Amino acid sequence: MTTRQPAVPAPTETPAPTETPAPTEALIEAPAPAATEVLGQPIPTAPARGQLLMVAPRRGKPPRHLADLTLAERMAAAAELGEKPFRGRQLSVHYFERLADLDPASAHQLTDLPAGSRQPLLDALLPRLIQPIRELVCDGGATVKTVWRLFDGALVESVLMKYPDRATVCVSSQAGCGMNCPFCATGQSGLTRNLSTAEIVEQVRSAARLMAHGVSTPVTGPGTGGGLGVPLGVPLGESTDSDDRRPGSSGGGRVSNVVFMGMGEALANYKAAVGAIRRLTDPAPEGLGLSARGITMSTVGLVPAIDKLAAEGIPVTLALSLHAPDDELRDELVPVNTRWKVAEALDAARRYFDATGRRVSIEYALIRDINDQEWRADLLGKLLTARGRGWVHVNPIPLNPTPGSKWTASDPRVQNTFVERLRARGVPTTVRDTRGQEIDGACGQLAAAT
Repeated sequence: MTTRQPAVPAPTETPAPTETPAPTEALIEAPAPAATEVLGQPIPTAPARGQLLMVAPRRGKPPRHLADLTLAERMAAAAELGEKPFRGRQLSVHYFERLADLDPASAHQLTDLPAGSRQPLLDALLPRLIQPIRELVCDGGATVKTVWRLFDGALVESVLMKYPDRATVCVSSQAGCGMNCPFCATGQSGLTRNLSTAEIVEQVRSAARLMAHGVSTPVTGPGTGGGLGVPLGVPLGESTDSDDRRPGSSGGGRVSNVVFMGMGEALANYKAAVGAIRRLTDPAPEGLGLSARGITMSTVGLVPAIDKLAAEGIPVTLALSLHAPDDELRDELVPVNTRWKVAEALDAARRYFDATGRRVSIEYALIRDINDQEWRADLLGKLLTARGRGWVHVNPIPLNPTPGSKWTASDPRVQNTFVERLRARGVPTTVRDTRGQEIDGACGQLAAAT
């Protein structure tokens, strides 16, 4: 008979360095200590075991970028440069609609702009925010992980996953993460800073260029490349709505799905994350014109921010990273549970469904002998069905290995039993496809090895 490893003491939150504001603002607005640097490389703030870093360290902001602005703001910015306002719209067409190469060396290709205006407009509204330094490819070319260096030297990662009928890009919303989940490589790395709206959008646009034209920004550091092959598996971020399906391939295709499941807790960077969603879903040329139904926002359960997102009127899918149905274990696995308990997180998820009509996904990493017991499957099913039927879907995820972790994935037979117990209670359950393990690009592995 196996027993669960003893739980660590109940986690506590890192005290805020300034006066603590109201709960929602505490996640979004409040200042935090400045990050430090070594040789120009920002050093993440790493909370002690079990502690939370709810507010990103203060750092210099990235330069203003076209993707940070609405179309009206872009036109006003062009006018400020002494250009006619419609130049802002022309740049937007190149950026969002044509997915053009907008490096300074390519300025001469922007033939609809006056020759003397091209470089000043590019410098002012399209500064280089992210630069790829490494690219890793696996699954026959169907999974591509890119390591990006930001303007201040911070590193983030994104993953493009191609399938026969769609393409999904997993984006980072923070450099690092302050949620401190012990089984997640990103959570253990600490938090460097929040990303801007444009830094998030740039990850998607790069993937969109790769899908549409078969090209991406040249990698400046060592890495591996490879051809684009035939995708495998059940898609991450898959929607149950058939009208969300769009073709995806290595040329002439498009990004159809975006999941905020990369580095960081997106709802702790609320303003930038929601701004990115709006840029992604605004019709071209104001944005990329993606369907909101193809976007998934993942969260560990920041209840005030979930309620705020529900009121935005954007029907994205909410994915709640639960990982345990009981407070005792979830306090250990997901330290934010010391602030908002399981019942509070599930109630917020149900309210999100009621407000948007979008079925909520429950993410559940199955960890051998820790959270994969049959009684926990029964408890999870009971908690979900007590809040109604038809509002939720469970995605068990075999735990992906990370360096130094004491935990491993559940035995496949145990995993199957867990799934069967949930289905027996009438809870739709699908084991999520795991992509990119060998390049540390799978769920929970980002920042494990760059």
